[in-house]
Parts: sequence; structure tokens; C-alpha cells
Amino acid sequence: MHIVIAALGGIVTILWLLHRLAEMGITLGGFNPWAWRRRRKWRAAYVANPIYSITSPMELTALLITATAKADGDMSLDEKQAILKLFEREFHLSERDAAALVASSTHLLGKGDEVRDNLGEVLRPGKASFTESQARSACAMLEEIATVGGSATALQAEIVERVRAELLPPVEAESHWQ
Repeated sequence: MHIVIAALGGIVTILWLLHRLAEMGITLGGFNPWAWRRRRKWRAAYVANPIYSITSPMELTALLITATAKADGDMSLDEKQAILKLFEREFHLSERDAAALVASSTHLLGKGDEVRDNLGEVLRPGKASFTESQARSACAMLEEIATVGGSATALQAEIVERVRAELLPPVEAESHWQ
């Protein structure tokens, strides 16, 4: 009988200690590897930069246009007006929606270092969503914005060429030897 009482006392003690630890915020659920993996995956998605998860071709193009305009510093008034007119004309947006798209793209872009340094990573989620005509239109819009203030700067030309290389893969010439 004394063995049963000792075992019950030990179980009650362990349960009471687990209860006290849970009140302090320490639970055994933290040792669950599946819950740990789920929390880690959610945290990575929550903390990640949102420009790496854009899948819409229109939003991605708007971000790239804004990055091209802000390549050498802040956007000029002429560039901003040209971008607004471009969004209204090409994306068929109202004036208010075009302004909202410019504002959200500018906010997502920040200083623009992420887009310039990791252009392939930024384009990866939405690259498959582009049709060939959308890709050609996006490259044409980038060229148009790059030349708003005269000729394109070296940094703007580099961005346009890198986007063209990512979205429009080179066409191989036919071989005359076959």
C-alpha cells in the first residue's frame, strides 16, 4: 500500500510542477517538433520582406517601374506623373487606383537595395505568371520610365537590361548546319 501512495504522490507532484511551469509560460508543447516547425515556418513568412512574395504581374511590374524611377535617388515630379499616366494607360486604372499603386510600390520598395541586389529572387514568385505580351509590355514601360528625364542613367539601364534578361529569355538562332 505504501508503494501505491508513493507513486500517486509522485504523479501528483509531477502534475503540480507541470501546472506551475505552464503558469510561468513553460509548456511541454515547445518540445513538439511539428509545432516547432510550423511556428518557425510562420515566423519566417511573417518576418520576410513582402517584395519576395509578389505573384501578380501588375504589382511586380509596378514595383520594377518604381525601382527604375528611384534608381538614382528619389523620384522626380516628372517621373511620378509619367508613372501615374503609364499606370492609367497600360493597366487601365483610375487616377485614384494608379496613385494607390504608386504609393504601395514606393512603400514596398523602400530604398530599393533589395530589388537591385536580388532582382532574380524578387521576380521568382511572379515570373511564371507573366505572359509573353505582359513581359514585353513591362520591359517597354521600364524603358519609357528610364528615359523620362532624358537619357537613362547607367543604373537605370542596368535594371532595364537585367529585367529584360529575366523576363524575356534570349531566342536561339536557327542553325544552318542541319
